Amino acid sequence: MSETELRKIEKLLNEYGESHQNVTNKKIHWFAVPLIYLTVVGFIWSIPNIPIIEINWVWPALILTLAYYYQLSKPLMLGMAGFTLICILLVSNYELLNFPLGLVEICVLIFVIAWIFQFVGHKIEGKKPSFMRDIQFLLIGPAWLMSFIMKKYNIKY
Repeated sequence: MSETELRKIEKLLNEYGESHQNVTNKKIHWFAVPLIYLTVVGFIWSIPNIPIIEINWVWPALILTLAYYYQLSKPLMLGMAGFTLICILLVSNYELLNFPLGLVEICVLIFVIAWIFQFVGHKIEGKKPSFMRDIQFLLIGPAWLMSFIMKKYNIKY
C-alpha cells in the first residue's frame, strides 16, 4: 500500500472515529453496522436477477463496493470481501431457516431496528452520524469496524 493510500484510509477512519468516542455508541455500532450491511445485501439479493444473463444484482454491487475498498486499502478490501461473502451466504440460504417472514420483510425489520439503535447511539454520543456530512461514510462504518479486527490480529491495512 502506498503512503498516499494509507493516509486516505487513515484520514477517513479517523474522521469516522471522531463521532464514535462514546463507549455505548461504539457498542451499538458493533451490533448495528454489521446488521445494516447484512440487510442491504439481503435487499440487493432480493432484486430479480439481471435479465438475459441471469446474474443476481448482488454480484455487480459487490464488485463496485470492493472496488471502492480496494482503492482505499487492499487488505481492508479482502476483509470486507470475506464479510460480504458471509452475508451473501446467509441471505442466499435464508429460506432454509423457515422463518415466517420473507427475506425482504426480515431485512426491513432488522434494518429499521438497527438504524434506530444507531441514532440512539449518536444521541448518546452527542454527535451526528458521519454519513450526514459525507455519504461515503456509509461504507466507511463497516471498514472502521474491520480495521479494529485487523489491528487485533496485527494485519496492516
